[in-house]
Amino acid sequence: MSLKDKVETVEESKQLVIFKLGDEEFGVDILQVREIEKLDQQVTRVPKSPAFVEGVINLRGDIIPIVDLRKRFGLVVRQTSNEARIIIVDIDDGQVGMVVDSVVEVTRINVSAIETAPPITKGVDAYFLSGVAKINERLIIMLNLERALSPEEIKELDAIKVEDQDE
Repeated sequence: MSLKDKVETVEESKQLVIFKLGDEEFGVDILQVREIEKLDQQVTRVPKSPAFVEGVINLRGDIIPIVDLRKRFGLVVRQTSNEARIIIVDIDDGQVGMVVDSVVEVTRINVSAIETAPPITKGVDAYFLSGVAKINERLIIMLNLERALSPEEIKELDAIKVEDQDE
């Protein structure tokens, strides 16, 4: 087998951060994840912000808006546990913290294991999804972070950060 044949047999892969919302597992591309924090920080509420925005946190001098993904996706809101985490992600040249029930793992999957998401997937509108990944017997719902927030909502979050820094 030539070197060219060996290179062509290497399949493209992605590394994912897998987290839970309820019993369902979701994944985001690790290249969009800045860091993962415990939910033990003081979240400052911001008046007149969208219902799914919990507020903002000060993370080492940066003001980060915090979005509750359960509320954003219209899922049943539950009491947060000690396993809850904030995943800080890059969206549209800014950072947003997403509250999730728990972070399960970081794993690598072959791109061929990702299929197009069906129109309705586990109660989350397919608009927010980039696909469904099959890992052994598990199905991981892949989030499209570029669609998790609309351009208008991103502008609102930017305005929240500016208002909080002015105070």
